[in-house]
Amino acid sequence: MELIVTLVVAFPLGFFVRSRAAACIAYIAVHSFVFSFQNTELVREWSGGDYSAFPKDPGTMPWSYVLVNAVIYAAGFGLVTLGHAVRARLRRRNARAVDLAH
Repeated sequence: MELIVTLVVAFPLGFFVRSRAAACIAYIAVHSFVFSFQNTELVREWSGGDYSAFPKDPGTMPWSYVLVNAVIYAAGFGLVTLGHAVRARLRRRNARAVDLAH
């Protein structure tokens, strides 16, 4: 769920929100909500006996889960930055095309 939301939300935030800092903060807000909901569902499944996301022993750190989520989170910031860069490039190209003074 976190991956899908990141792919759907991050680039448009970077593209449509003028300030990159505001787009990053909006991404943090969306990601925090989705991550919390996803984590709650996985813990519910783990307490019911499904050990596919978390190990059976509660004292063991699920490093693979941490790593995958960190990569998805970082990729989201990369997509926000990419969306912002694409918007800036399109604005520069359109500004040169409309410049009638030169």
